[in-house]
Amino acid sequence: MNMDELAIRTDRPVVALAMGDPSGVSPELTARLLQLPEARTDSRIVVFGDARILEDGAGIASVGLDIAVVGTLEAALAQDRNAIVDMANLAPSEVVRGVATLSGGRFALANFRAALEAAVDGRVDAVCYTPFNKKAMRMAYPSYDDDVRFVLDVTGFAGKIREFNVLERIWNARVTSHIPLKDVASHLTVAGIVSEIELTVSCLRRSGIPSPRIAVAALNPHAGDGGSFGMEEIDIIDPAVASARAAGFDVEGSFPSDTVFLRAMKEGFHAVLTMYHDQGQIAMKMMGFDKGVTMIGGLPFPLCTPAHGTAYDIAGQGTAEVGASREALKLAISMSGR
Repeated sequence: MNMDELAIRTDRPVVALAMGDPSGVSPELTARLLQLPEARTDSRIVVFGDARILEDGAGIASVGLDIAVVGTLEAALAQDRNAIVDMANLAPSEVVRGVATLSGGRFALANFRAALEAAVDGRVDAVCYTPFNKKAMRMAYPSYDDDVRFVLDVTGFAGKIREFNVLERIWNARVTSHIPLKDVASHLTVAGIVSEIELTVSCLRRSGIPSPRIAVAALNPHAGDGGSFGMEEIDIIDPAVASARAAGFDVEGSFPSDTVFLRAMKEGFHAVLTMYHDQGQIAMKMMGFDKGVTMIGGLPFPLCTPAHGTAYDIAGQGTAEVGASREALKLAISMSGR
């Protein structure tokens, strides 16, 4: 497909792509993403970052760049090809590979903020970002708990949002996320679990699955074994499943967490709702670390990133795999509504 053909495809969603932590693999992943068909024919990309850092990433990845370098979002949207809004916010000489730095955190946060603001204003259809480093983010933004907290701070969104982990075959939703394990049981309520089921169904439908099936994980070993190992299943989780089923949702459980993902894959469930962070994360990363996507659902626009981190140990070597970043872009495109 040549550039003239691309120019007349007005149905392509516009995806804001925020460059992540410059000390890790984010610059080379951004450059690799821009060469993929999903970025060249299935969508139009507006990168937020520093053109010099992107050029450096392209050199590391040994790929060429076909991208317009502009100074504003307006100029980027006027292009008939991918563009970078050059924020000129970090010189390559300031990057220390493999180390979390204040300057790296400021760079990633500024890029992310600009991409989110573009989505809030309705000027782009979706947002993606290459990996952040939480230590660097906290250096630059002391109140930074996680990506969800920052998104809420920037967007002012008053609704419910939640992180999902997504593989090609299955989604992982969770009732609690970044809290101490000792506090999980006290955070479980019937209403809270039903609310997570509702959000999961909404996001799955938006991704193109019209009739989602959800398996719900238990909290305790052997799903509590009739109350022998805990009462959360009897008092909270199973009643929540029953309530969701009564509301018309295709949901089953609770299932022991050591077999729930096997059951989900065998029996065709689209998602597993787990009670805490690592209950699902361990299984998902074992099944597909190089393809996993983190999606923040519940916003008016899709927000996706690879589920892996900044990979400081291989930064600058040109060996970073683009698979998970590619899947993040594909999911954002499919959920964009275009």
